Amino acid sequence: MTLRFFCFLACQLLLVFACAQARAAEAIEVTQAEVQLSEEGYRLNTRFAFELNHELQEAIQNGIKLHFTTEIEMTRPRWWWRDEKAVLAKRTIGISYDVLTRQYNVSIGGSVPQSFTTLDDALSLIRRPARWLIAPRGALKQGEVYDVSVRMYMDRDYLSKPLQVNAINDSSWRLASNRRTFAYRAG
Repeated sequence: MTLRFFCFLACQLLLVFACAQARAAEAIEVTQAEVQLSEEGYRLNTRFAFELNHELQEAIQNGIKLHFTTEIEMTRPRWWWRDEKAVLAKRTIGISYDVLTRQYNVSIGGSVPQSFTTLDDALSLIRRPARWLIAPRGALKQGEVYDVSVRMYMDRDYLSKPLQVNAINDSSWRLASNRRTFAYRAG
């Protein structure tokens, strides 16, 4: 039991040191972001464009689960007081590789993971997620204009502690988008 633990720890430390010399990660681009009103409430429809660098692909192949978090914030500007934060929501998608089944698993929140045979197929679910319910119907004031801000980033908080230390110092583990902002009139 303890020998297995030390082997696991040694493998993680080797991965940390191997990734320390890595090149900078490319950014995530928000290619589409819109809020849509449905019967259930307000849904976020997004599309992202990004590629995993070699170090992140290698990390997944070595059994490290990566998490991508999408954040949305909707505020209503007010001239007489602070802006009202109407919606602040996050959703995290995890991607991992199962060596035994040779499949990539993608799980959204606490849902049952979906399996894919290739990394590109698994990443397509992260790049083009299903419309996400961000607020119930009636949460926004009808006819009011809201400032919407959307971003996605690789969430390093889900990594094990040794990898978190490496991720802070290594730019190849920093994969994030700029905030995409737009106005939305509540229906």
